[in-house]
Amino acid sequence: MSTYNIDAVARAYPNALCVDSEAGAFDHDGNQIELDQALVDAAAAEIAAELAATEYQRQRAPEYPDLKQLADGLYWASRGDTTKLDEYYAACEAVKAKYPKPA
Repeated sequence: MSTYNIDAVARAYPNALCVDSEAGAFDHDGNQIELDQALVDAAAAEIAAELAATEYQRQRAPEYPDLKQLADGLYWASRGDTTKLDEYYAACEAVKAKYPKPA
């Protein structure tokens, strides 16, 4: 018995109501959908490419400074002191430099 990539099957067969990693895909009436492995493989490749293209976003997210620091920086900037806001922006730039966006 084959094991299916659930996300790839769902992408290749948007009419599938239920996708099981072992049983396959089923339509709204409970009928099993005959899967074309080439379509599933192509969908899996699309998903992998999308994930690779946005990996930098997932790497950056936990390293960005807390939004509380931004709020504090904005408050003090409204009072004429941009030091904290400048530090926040510099920390964001450091994260962006560490995980650059692919060209």
